Amino acid sequence: MTRYNHARVQEYWQYVWDAEGVNEVADDAEDPTYVLGMFPYTSGTLHMGHVRNYAITDAYARYRSLRGDDVLQPMGWDAFGLPAENAAYERNTDPESWTRSCIEQMREELETMGFGYDWSREITTCEPEYYRWNQWLFKRFYEEDLVEYTGARVNWCPDCETVLADAQVERQSGSEVDADGDTNANDDANTVDHAHDAGVCWRCETPVERRELDQWFFTITDYAEELDAGLDDLEGWPESVRDIQRNWIGRQEGAHVTFEVTDDEGGVDTAVEVFTTRLDTVYGATYVALSPGHDLAAAVAETDEAVAEYVDDVTSAGATASGTTGVDTGLTATHPITGEELPVYVAAYVLDDVGTGAVMGVPAHNERDHVFAQAQDLPVEQVVEPVDGSGTDVPDAPYTEDGMLTESGEYDGLASSAARERLLGAEGVESATEYRLRDWLISRQRYWGTPIPMIHCEDCGRVPVPDEDLPVELPPYVRTAGNPLEESEEWKAVDCPECGASAERETDTMDTFVDSSWYYLRFLSPDLDDAPFDTDRAADWLPVDVYVGGEEHAILHLLYIRFFTRALADLGLLDRREPVERLVNQGTVLYDGEKMSSSKGNAIAPHEYGAETTRLFLLSAAHPAQDFEWTVKSVGDVYDFQQRLFSMVADLDDVATREERAPQDDYLQREIDRTVTAVAEEYERFRFHRVVSETQGFARLLRRYAEYGPVDEATYRRGLRALTRFVAPLAPYLGEELWNLLDTDEMVTEAEWPSVREPVDAYGLERRLVDQTLDDVRDITEVVDIEDPERIEIVTAEPWKYRAYEHVRAADPGDAVVGSALDDDVIGDQGDRAAEYLGTLASRAGALEPVLDAERELAVLEAAAWLFADEFGADIEVRRADADDDLAEKADPSKPAIHID
Repeated sequence: MTRYNHARVQEYWQYVWDAEGVNEVADDAEDPTYVLGMFPYTSGTLHMGHVRNYAITDAYARYRSLRGDDVLQPMGWDAFGLPAENAAYERNTDPESWTRSCIEQMREELETMGFGYDWSREITTCEPEYYRWNQWLFKRFYEEDLVEYTGARVNWCPDCETVLADAQVERQSGSEVDADGDTNANDDANTVDHAHDAGVCWRCETPVERRELDQWFFTITDYAEELDAGLDDLEGWPESVRDIQRNWIGRQEGAHVTFEVTDDEGGVDTAVEVFTTRLDTVYGATYVALSPGHDLAAAVAETDEAVAEYVDDVTSAGATASGTTGVDTGLTATHPITGEELPVYVAAYVLDDVGTGAVMGVPAHNERDHVFAQAQDLPVEQVVEPVDGSGTDVPDAPYTEDGMLTESGEYDGLASSAARERLLGAEGVESATEYRLRDWLISRQRYWGTPIPMIHCEDCGRVPVPDEDLPVELPPYVRTAGNPLEESEEWKAVDCPECGASAERETDTMDTFVDSSWYYLRFLSPDLDDAPFDTDRAADWLPVDVYVGGEEHAILHLLYIRFFTRALADLGLLDRREPVERLVNQGTVLYDGEKMSSSKGNAIAPHEYGAETTRLFLLSAAHPAQDFEWTVKSVGDVYDFQQRLFSMVADLDDVATREERAPQDDYLQREIDRTVTAVAEEYERFRFHRVVSETQGFARLLRRYAEYGPVDEATYRRGLRALTRFVAPLAPYLGEELWNLLDTDEMVTEAEWPSVREPVDAYGLERRLVDQTLDDVRDITEVVDIEDPERIEIVTAEPWKYRAYEHVRAADPGDAVVGSALDDDVIGDQGDRAAEYLGTLASRAGALEPVLDAERELAVLEAAAWLFADEFGADIEVRRADADDDLAEKADPSKPAIHID
């Protein structure tokens, strides 16, 4: 067998592809198919997760190219970030040098893998030509009030020495929504639950602290309602990602309840608004609790030492602050409905950045309220009881389910849902919608990121850097702990653009997720120097048709990219509000049951088994969304498959041919049409594992056809040409070699998808008919112990049976199918035979599968007769039954009668 050596040919085909520019898309292309894999962070080398992602995108992109599309498949580098800064620090170099060396290595690896990128559109986010537009967009957002600079209690990683966005804190235990929906710690997955789990840094897994700092935010919450509602329209996205975003945004329908708050001295007279989704429990409120960061808590702390000390302790303690602690403010809240006076506490378990930052404590019907009330010796008053009259454990434990109201005045006896509706008309109560989504904290106290284009002037305050002074470039790297920009005195010193006085640059850099929130747009016009992207081209080329990446990006990148797209649309730069039409999540590659990881010592380098063997295995092992195990045997099977394909084409001249037509030629021609149709469907559905299995099955059939006897050369060559195009998107080097050996005048990259001679809508039924009939013959020969059959007779059903079968299968449940079918003359003419057959069919009506019509079933089996002859070495007769036939009663649609001599 002639052997295939991919290493010998890959450099040649890379050169040819580059020289011919086959992967480049002209700027005047009309709406190319935009296929994008999430661009990689410049970590130094490709890992198997990268290769699986990019093998998926490349296979689909190359398939669409075969279908005649212009395809845009670009690549770039997510090049800013703390890991590069840390790596440079450890290696006594600077982040840019480290990043450039990583890019060079990774680009070479991507090229070796044969991915068909348009490298003319390559972008790198750490280049001033790119991050200039981060700064320009920041200014446009600032002008539209989408940027805030405010003091906030933030997540702080002491090891990385930087702020973390809420989504960059990994929770060690799950967060959940309270039964009453009140604004306390576990109401919001975005926030730190002081009582339970503050989380760890997503990069280094260091426990996160809480600090009070002035920070820059993008007000993504302005789009909370639209981001939530838009999820329903993302039909091309996995439901799991939409659910994750839906939960993260956290829309909650409920009510605001306003409590008037006073003190004994008359120095305080204000209102505190709380949010709840369990308005039916309002009569059970026994206290009001404020978050340590609430404005009223701060006001009380100015004159109350105990409150001031508690607030300071909680703020500094961060994750270690107990959810049961609190301090009585001495204030009194008046219940808006009952008029009852309730104590007001400051409590660690209430968060200032969720909802209103205050809760009404209902310990009888909320678990955390109950824990707090027990610790503070507060009353527990039940106001909801089970509808069925069963008991509860109140006051020892809360009853958190819906039920029937009690001790609730005029609302007694109402179901919880009805009471919530009625109570919306009560004094001090109004309908409200809250979101658990928090504004996007973009400030980072690090060097390797986009400098925030703001200047701090003592007289003018915060002043944007003028557009003509962009980009604000990073100064030379200074090796230091903390933020190197703080140490760059010369860089910090600048004149105020408004008054000319001495001022200082902002030393925070942007969260690197800003870089990746619009990079898909820069690929459209990477060299444009007067705008971030060409708006006209964006109108023509967007949305991204297919975007491939891990589900773990659901609440970071995939939410931010949706926010950016909407903000840019409102700026008049885009004409659409969603960036991606179809999202594909790829699963994880496992080794010995664990995710491949260099830190675990179980990583396999992508080039270890060769580019195409790796690509083919990653695509063939499982559906893209599924995890799967890397096994050496399976990799070996894929390698052998490549060798078999290559030898089939390379040894084509050794195959005997004939001039006259034979029945097996018609079967192969039909199977080519069936496989072309099937493979195309699998490519469109991203089921590349099924593409591989279809290709393997078709290759086996071609070999069997060649071994059965001399072949019709035109038919066999058509099969090989189709086979080559099936595999080319998956293994492009092999595809080009096979195409070249078939004496074509073009590269397979420039070829067209194989055409069908006749449409085959029911290819599955045709294949199943042949396979089941072969199985039936095998079963008979085994059961009857026929080793060498001489003659096999395959008899299809009479035509009227097909008509009766379809009549019953198409009938609605409850129809009198037997009577109505007998009204059909073709069926009715069969008399009792038809009635008996219809009765049998009617008993199986709900389970009848689609079948071929009579003519097609007969034609398929006649064409497949050679397969039976080849396997069993017998004479084969395929015919249709007639009324006088002994086999007529045994033959049914899709189940021919079989007689073996």
